[in-house]
Amino acid sequence: MTDLEKLNKEFRKKNPEETISWALKNSKNPILTTNFRPYEIAIIHLCTQLMSDLKIVWCDSGYNTKATYVYAEKAIKEHNLNIKLYIPKHTSAFREATMGKMPEINDPRHEQFTEEVKLEPFRRAMKEIEPDLWITNLRTGQTSFRDELNIFNRTEANLLKISPFYYWADKDLDDYMEKYNLTNEYDYYDPTKVDEKRECGLHNREGK
Repeated sequence: MTDLEKLNKEFRKKNPEETISWALKNSKNPILTTNFRPYEIAIIHLCTQLMSDLKIVWCDSGYNTKATYVYAEKAIKEHNLNIKLYIPKHTSAFREATMGKMPEINDPRHEQFTEEVKLEPFRRAMKEIEPDLWITNLRTGQTSFRDELNIFNRTEANLLKISPFYYWADKDLDDYMEKYNLTNEYDYYDPTKVDEKRECGLHNREGK
């Protein structure tokens, strides 16, 4: 049995708080990635209760909804989040002037669009921060790729990647959020994914 298999077997019986607590104690430079989509505030809340100055990486594509930006700004202030913001090298205005309107999912330019607004900023963040622990809010049932993961995973770059809420259903997260008076913003859209069951490449390529 590998170390990952042992960890997954042990922590399958533990709650997310125990998982995060163990991981933080055994890392020197942890990060949490977020996009402020629904239920992200749950893992943000739990992680920052255990480490208030945890680095939270937000790769903002520049194409979020107005509601998402308002929600993110409120959450950052209310929870005093240590946000590490990474944005594309070019503005959306520049991109639209040179590429045209935001390409649809079946447009050959969509891959380039995703690279510019999501994947390049993510790689830049990882290169600059050099984390030894990556906390995510991936859960089973989200996509076919994510169904093949577990609580503890390692990327091809040997980075420990954990998903403490991996086996939690929406109802479990709803209960957690109600307990701590947290709210979701459902007016959310990711133009690099389009379909919620589709991967954009951040987890299944860059962070694989």
